[in-house]
Amino acid sequence: MSKIDDIRLQVMWNRLISVVEEQAMTLLRTAFSTSVREAGDLSAGVYNARGEMLAQAVTGTPGHVNTMAEAVGNFIAAIPRQQMLPGDTYVTNDPWLGTGHLHDITMCTPVFKDDALIGFFACTAHIVDIGGRGFGADGKSVYEEGIQIPIMKFAERGQVNETLVQMIRTNVREPNQVVGDFYSLAACNDVGRDRLLEMLEEIDLPDLEKLGDFILTRTAAAMKERIAGLPQGSWFNEMMTDGYDTPIRLAATVSIEAERVLVDFTGCDPVSRWGINCPMIYAKAYACYAIMCVVAPDIPNNAASLACVEVVSPVNVVNAPRPAPVSVRHVIGHMVPDVVLGALAQALPGQIQAEGTAALWNIQISARPVEGREGRRAEVLMFNSGGSGARPTLDGLSATAFPSGVHTMPIEATEHTGPIVIWRKELRPDSGGDGEHRGGLGQIIEIAPAEGHEFEFSAMFDRTRVPPRGREGGQDGAAGSVALDDGTPLKPKGWQFVPAGRRLVLHAPGGGGFGDPGKRSAEARALDRRRGYVTDT
Repeated sequence: MSKIDDIRLQVMWNRLISVVEEQAMTLLRTAFSTSVREAGDLSAGVYNARGEMLAQAVTGTPGHVNTMAEAVGNFIAAIPRQQMLPGDTYVTNDPWLGTGHLHDITMCTPVFKDDALIGFFACTAHIVDIGGRGFGADGKSVYEEGIQIPIMKFAERGQVNETLVQMIRTNVREPNQVVGDFYSLAACNDVGRDRLLEMLEEIDLPDLEKLGDFILTRTAAAMKERIAGLPQGSWFNEMMTDGYDTPIRLAATVSIEAERVLVDFTGCDPVSRWGINCPMIYAKAYACYAIMCVVAPDIPNNAASLACVEVVSPVNVVNAPRPAPVSVRHVIGHMVPDVVLGALAQALPGQIQAEGTAALWNIQISARPVEGREGRRAEVLMFNSGGSGARPTLDGLSATAFPSGVHTMPIEATEHTGPIVIWRKELRPDSGGDGEHRGGLGQIIEIAPAEGHEFEFSAMFDRTRVPPRGREGGQDGAAGSVALDDGTPLKPKGWQFVPAGRRLVLHAPGGGGFGDPGKRSAEARALDRRRGYVTDT
């Protein structure tokens, strides 16, 4: 292949990324749920005819992108080729074939050119409700957690499956929002398909095979070169998390070999009886992300780069089989990168950030009028973040979602969705672990029912018993807490009640510090005091 061909294919690769970015932006702009349009809790990508991911949108979360990369193969396995038709759209929320829990809807759309199947577009989004107990950790099996949608057709030849739509409407608390998001997901795939076909016509390519081969071969070569430059060997790390009612141990062995990295989760605690378990597809997604952050942050994330990381586990809390409860699987899944990074820190001392809050401090609120009063009922989902761990050369990021990468949801947008008032949302002083580089700060958040209302809420919080650990001599971050404004302590997980006139007060954790605190500069400490990040003298 000539250099001119290489340049031309590189330009087309960039064009393909712009196609999936437009795909993702379509979902952001048309979604009904605030978790999608405000927080960006989604993914979008394009695949070749064999279901190998060629490109992903920058917008989205690693948990959605990397599970979706595997999920498209599951769609192909479930739907015979002769039943795939132009105008089709396929759907599932199967936790073990999709993205790990029922609240995520994954849609897959085949792309046909001149009657030949040339590829697929796929997208995923978190919806506000899927029925059952609601978004929470209280279920004892997946059957309690909502309606399950096996891999099936959402639309055939452009005609929507109205029976499926009616079943969804009947089983969820917010039917208009949920069904609206289903249509948004389908529309974003349609936009991707149309833009891809326009691109192929413009550059006179019959399919994605030549471009796909260019993308995957170069990515694989780059990944193998990076892995070859790492120290070879095996390193073990373990970490305690809050669990539901008792702490849960996570463990990982990371082995670096000549052309691959192996992550083995042997040593994690058994499957929990509560809905915090993680299907393997989701644990694998975040393990791969952790490796990519260190080994190849500048190499595109696609089927070839993901193939260089192998993840294995016996049956345990990160490899929970059906029908284990998995609704709040992100709490364990978001901890996976810190476990993996802790092992890599032994292989690459001085180069890996400290532990952070990791798991999002999500809260699902089910608001209603007080008995005898008029008002509105609503389901409100709010995403919050604690501090991330300090980095080898920089302080940690405050109130930032790592590893999920979702945006902070604006207070105004959250209040608009239901009868609640957010009285306070500010950085939490003294929550970042001390060190040469300070951990990121957590948040203090106060939420109350609007006048004449009360609410139940699902707590999905962690790092309240075991704070994020510092690294290389850095101190631990502050643990989180959950309480009413009168001081009544509440549980970090499970559905609980906030009566009218009371406020829910959340103290999100801070990230661990990095390096010897004695090496922190006087200028940095003075700046922390001026900004109110630190209150001691």
